[in-house]
Amino acid sequence: MIAYIVRRVLYAIPILIGVNLITFALFFLVNTPDDMARMQLGAKRVTPEAIEKWKAERGYDKPMLFNGRAEGTRSLTETIFFEKSVKLFVFDFGNADDGRNIGYEIATRMGPSLALAVPVFLVGLAVNITLALLMAFFRATYLDVWGVVLCVAMMSISGLFYIIGGQYLVSKLWSLVPISGYVGGGDSIRFLILPVLIGVVSGIGSGARWYRSVFLEEIGKDYVRTARAKGLSEVTVLFRHVLRNGMIPILTGAVVVIPLLFMGSLIAESFFGIPGLGSYTIDAIQAQDFAVVRSMVFIGSVLYIVGLLLTDISYTLVDPRIRLE
Repeated sequence: MIAYIVRRVLYAIPILIGVNLITFALFFLVNTPDDMARMQLGAKRVTPEAIEKWKAERGYDKPMLFNGRAEGTRSLTETIFFEKSVKLFVFDFGNADDGRNIGYEIATRMGPSLALAVPVFLVGLAVNITLALLMAFFRATYLDVWGVVLCVAMMSISGLFYIIGGQYLVSKLWSLVPISGYVGGGDSIRFLILPVLIGVVSGIGSGARWYRSVFLEEIGKDYVRTARAKGLSEVTVLFRHVLRNGMIPILTGAVVVIPLLFMGSLIAESFFGIPGLGSYTIDAIQAQDFAVVRSMVFIGSVLYIVGLLLTDISYTLVDPRIRLE
């Protein structure tokens, strides 16, 4: 098992290096520091002196890959590539273009993002699997047919409709919860009820329909017919055999999402005024703060690779044959 995990980790290292190189090329070769300075200064006719001053204040005045003016290892360390790209591997994100420490902002905003994303994930997973099992149990009946129709209809509706409709109905008309905002501590629950509810409801269509397809595929296999032939009830077959054997595709979708929960929801956090990582990324994009955007892209790639690693490990726990192969 340990050798399997080590092998997967070694596979992930070149992927992360490749993502880092591509990110560096997109941010510094396609969009040069001079272009960043012109966009940040916001003037149509920016003087060369103002551009150089802006670059010097943010560390963009160094050579790109190799510093010929320095000696020894400094020729490689005193470069934009080392300062802005290599240091990301030790999670040294530096400062944003507005001077704030990116690492501190990420640490403080991670809590609100998790407070929203974790309940949406857990409650949504339970609701989607339950509805999918019900439709699979009553397959080919009116409950199954209308359940699929409802899922397709919910999939066709934009997530913005759920957010705006929920805010108008629950917050404005009924005045049950605040329409937006966030506070720490126990009072955060009343600010999170509505976004969590909307997050769960908006994901029912695609989630329940996909899990239903997984369970129906398992129901048609030979081991299910064998279990029925032995006299097991349909409920026992569904929960003891079908659900267990359907865990691999379920884990594929669930485990990969877990690390990405730290990144927050871009749309939900922006609409509900939650100071998480999602709204932090949106604000950075709008402000053209490339230091923050670059850091969030790197964190997203790291978390995604961690999710793939967790998925591989969970496969071996559910089906030991994968480890043997």
